[in-house]
Amino acid sequence: MGMDHPALTLSGLCAVGGIMGYTKKGSFPSLVAGLTFSAIYGTAGYLLRQNADYGLELALGASTVLFATGLARAIPVNFKKPVPNVLFVLGGVSAGYYLKKYNDFYSIF
Repeated sequence: MGMDHPALTLSGLCAVGGIMGYTKKGSFPSLVAGLTFSAIYGTAGYLLRQNADYGLELALGASTVLFATGLARAIPVNFKKPVPNVLFVLGGVSAGYYLKKYNDFYSIF
């Protein structure tokens, strides 16, 4: 399994999540955010598959923002709502994965 697989999976999950937020709650911001993150992860996955520059950095950046967004939304509700928790966990796990891969290539730690 290459590094592109998690990014492409997250692309699909973000698209589905954004569409679900819009259809269930009528949340246009959820739709826009979900499709935006889907496009970013899709681009990162494509770049990673092509072994092109910036794919790893793009996936790491998107994951970090997803993690921070989930954290910012989960704290006010004391981690009791599922959507912020999912964003927090997916962002954290994917940021950890891509940070490890980044370190494997560039030895920052």
